[in-house]
Amino acid sequence: MSSSRIDVSIEHKNAPATPDGKAHPNTCPSCGSHYRDDELEASLRGCPQCGHHFPVHARERIAQLADEGSFAEEAAELRSADPLDFFDLRPYAERLAEAEIATGLGDAMVIGRAAIEGLPCELAVMDFAFMGGSMGSVTGEKFARACESAAATGLPVVSVSASGGARMQEGILALMQLPKTVCAAEDLHDAGCALISVMTHPTTGGLLASFASLGDVIIAEPGALMSF
Repeated sequence: MSSSRIDVSIEHKNAPATPDGKAHPNTCPSCGSHYRDDELEASLRGCPQCGHHFPVHARERIAQLADEGSFAEEAAELRSADPLDFFDLRPYAERLAEAEIATGLGDAMVIGRAAIEGLPCELAVMDFAFMGGSMGSVTGEKFARACESAAATGLPVVSVSASGGARMQEGILALMQLPKTVCAAEDLHDAGCALISVMTHPTTGGLLASFASLGDVIIAEPGALMSF
């Protein structure tokens, strides 16, 4: 006589570790609560128990902010070059390709026209998952284009920062993005348009030292690391 097997699933406060020994990505590092993907999505990736903010990828952040169907991406075709033929443990070009495959993004910033509660704006949203949100030449160029587009149409720019700083693999070209983005923000202000800067965890290095700190309105996630 054969017996049927019954699988019983028990939900624990602390989820088991992943096979590589790391904590499950949906486990809150602050209070240890564990959530299903749909639960985190419903809470906008904030822990309902303690308020901890989980990382949010750029496209998910855009979906949270923009009215449904209103976002039109711009400059999606831009890709970083490798002028220094940079090589550490692996070639820079290989790291770029790996980051694009992992995130589905061409760079650490996504820009485009959108509407928030019916009000048009230009979005510039960063993704820390793309090489630590580091700012290379394409990141700076995308922010500058977002500001130019907004200034030409009289719209505000809403930027969401998440970065470890300038991208070392591009050397001085990455450092040049600091004054480039500062000038873009100043041109936006000269056109009478606002910059609303949202700093998420972490906003550090060249990002904090450039456009992220130049907003007419500056908002930060609770507990976000901001340093230079």
